[in-house]
Amino acid sequence: MQNQAFGHYKLNKELFVVVPAYNEEKTVAKVVTELCEMGYMVVVVDDGSHDKTYSIVKDLQEKYPKQISIYSHTINRGLGAALKTGLEASLRKGAKYMVTFDADCQHDPYDIDNVCEPLKLDEADVVLGDRNFDDMPLSKKISNQIMNFITLLFYGVKVKDSQSGLRAFNSKTTQLLELQSRGYGVSSEIVREIKKNHLRLKEVPIKTIYTPYSISKGTNATIGIKILFKMIIDILKKF
Repeated sequence: MQNQAFGHYKLNKELFVVVPAYNEEKTVAKVVTELCEMGYMVVVVDDGSHDKTYSIVKDLQEKYPKQISIYSHTINRGLGAALKTGLEASLRKGAKYMVTFDADCQHDPYDIDNVCEPLKLDEADVVLGDRNFDDMPLSKKISNQIMNFITLLFYGVKVKDSQSGLRAFNSKTTQLLELQSRGYGVSSEIVREIKKNHLRLKEVPIKTIYTPYSISKGTNATIGIKILFKMIIDILKKF
């Protein structure tokens, strides 16, 4: 049996939620606890945090030993490297579906079912969560719209939210992804891999919870410029 009784939910051994975390001591306990209470397998990648992120998750692992796996980078290697570590670990553990989920409390765990549904119905190979830009703070709205345009310009793929941290993959798709970017550029890189491998993409509306803390995270103008230069180099390598 793939599922067994667990609290109010059933333990889902097919679906692994990858949570990259860097200095997330303020929010990681809430995020991981909610995911575990909903019956998901959780892979936390502590990306060289300097705070109590690792110890907090380690304590939670004692409460949810069957569900939580922890991987730690000795130095901060970036979002891309953390996602790669988590996705590869999930594959080794036999995951059928994988979801990436931010550790800053901006995602609603109930949206996991929504982004996984197209995979389970075999309607898509990759699902990207589509945040409502109307609810997004102006600074983030501008930076995300710029990144959507840059992703379209360089990779020829038009998506509503290229920088969304809530994504879902099936295991076959995950094995095809060649992720090289260590930082936030991984989000656009995933879109590139979708096109390169002719994968079926679907975007699903998701709820986003904005707090002063979550707003301070993610892409900004400086990070956007770095991603742009990385994409230019990526294109030039083909010539």
